[in-house]
Amino acid sequence: MLGNIISIEGNIVVIHLNVDLNKFQSLVNLYVILEETDKMCVGEIIDIKENNAYINLLGEINGDKFVAGVVRKPSFGASVKLISKERIPLIIGMDKKEDNQYLYLGKSPVYENVELGVDINSFFSNHFAIFGSTGSGKSCSVSRIFQNLFEKTKAVPYRASIFIFDAYGEYHSAFNKLHEISPQISFKAYTTNTKISDTEILKIPLWLLGVDDIALLLGADKHSQLPIIEKALKLVTIFGREESIVIKHKNDIIARALLDILSSGNPPAQIRDQIFSVLSYYNTSDLNLETPIFQPGYTRPLKQLLIIDASGKIREMEALTNFIESFLSDELELSYPDGSFKYTLKDLQDAFDFALISEGTLNSSKIYDEANVLKVRLHALVSGDYSTYFDYPEYISREQYIKKLITTDDGKKAQIINFNINYIDDRLAKNITKIYSKMLFDFAKSMKNRASLPFHIILEEAHRYVQNDNDAFLLGYNIFERITKEGRKYGVMLGLISQRPSELSETSLSQCNNFLIFKMLHPKDVEYIKAMVPNITEEIVKKIKMLQPGTCMAFGLAFKVPVLVKFEMPNPAPSSNSCDISKTWFVS
Repeated sequence: MLGNIISIEGNIVVIHLNVDLNKFQSLVNLYVILEETDKMCVGEIIDIKENNAYINLLGEINGDKFVAGVVRKPSFGASVKLISKERIPLIIGMDKKEDNQYLYLGKSPVYENVELGVDINSFFSNHFAIFGSTGSGKSCSVSRIFQNLFEKTKAVPYRASIFIFDAYGEYHSAFNKLHEISPQISFKAYTTNTKISDTEILKIPLWLLGVDDIALLLGADKHSQLPIIEKALKLVTIFGREESIVIKHKNDIIARALLDILSSGNPPAQIRDQIFSVLSYYNTSDLNLETPIFQPGYTRPLKQLLIIDASGKIREMEALTNFIESFLSDELELSYPDGSFKYTLKDLQDAFDFALISEGTLNSSKIYDEANVLKVRLHALVSGDYSTYFDYPEYISREQYIKKLITTDDGKKAQIINFNINYIDDRLAKNITKIYSKMLFDFAKSMKNRASLPFHIILEEAHRYVQNDNDAFLLGYNIFERITKEGRKYGVMLGLISQRPSELSETSLSQCNNFLIFKMLHPKDVEYIKAMVPNITEEIVKKIKMLQPGTCMAFGLAFKVPVLVKFEMPNPAPSSNSCDISKTWFVS
């Protein structure tokens, strides 16, 4: 026996040790059995002070099963002894090790040669989070987890679809040769680096984006901006079609804007200047400042009908109004694009220009200014380098596009799809991750057999993307929060990898069920984890401050008890090494 129980308070049992500590290895972090005639409790020694050991109760052993949680505390007469080596796997091992159920993680740093793993379903059917400071071993451990999964030979996870949004381009080297170990496994890579030729450039078909996607892409932040985007998308269904229909719509839109100006009641000089301004920018071959207007006996260009006479009035107001009204059409119907035809950023820009005047923004300087911000951003996207990411070469449907994402060039199923988003700024990177996540989520929801093709979305540096944004205010939801709340039923799971958990969306983090926490030092992040992560204890918080690189505290639904895991180095490793200063500085 280690000693006698002298105190039981809450979940902590205190025993007075009656062994010579100098003859033992360190007892801290070892498991003990508190045994009585009719029950057997299990606890972990978390501290030793003045020859007293403090034991945190973890669960009970019933027969050959370990059950987490203690219903009835041990009595003061319970026998306390270290757990036998044979019983250790009951607590931190796996009940079964069938190849299609068990995922090996690493080894116990406390118990030599004890292998640790998880039930695949318990881990991957839930959202998970992996946290740790820079250099704590997150990237290497993520690589090792998926290498362990895809290096299985007896049960290959062929239908897995792991989408990794790679913030630094680290994971390509870790996964691009998995097929050499398991020929049924394929790795597919996309990059945002437009200057390399050996990796496919990330390209998103613009016509698969909806109002919400365009709003995010253009950085909309006011509800008054959404009608403009909605109208632009409706107009683009026309602007991408037959020229005669486009002109008819343009004429109708311009005419309605001009009639609003003519009936505004503003001074004649202001009306004239506004019409000149509109027709100088928005015009067609049928309706412009030089359009000839035929009247009995003579013909004049439209701009001459705007001349102000000596009395200060536009003398030809009636003739001008009648002419413009001739372009109105009540037969034109608009609808949102349904993804059934291709259009370009230039088509969207043209549609956006006409949406500005179609929605009456010219009558309100405030609304016009708010909408014009989006117009400027769209113009910058159209004319800038980032336009290439939305320049998809041919028409493709949503179903075909997603199928292409998870299929290699030689027709095999791709299990790991890596998006290297290292070469774009954080704003576009965040929007791209949201666009893809929404596309995958919507596709999963539309499947006839729900959750029959699971998608796992892994976000490296997740604090850049999964934030407390104003999406819920503007759109009514945040896609990452929606996925964490609803995704499990459709087979869409998030994996959040971050060194700054305090910057993550609280809602998204609260829905994670499994956690791998590496060494963390920043007080704000440690306190945030303590406040937000369910079932975390003071003991776990103390441990995560002292962990070695590559060692994590793992806990959640997939683990019977919180357990320390030491990961092996991945082979090959990700490209995540820090700069070697001494090698760089000193020339031999």
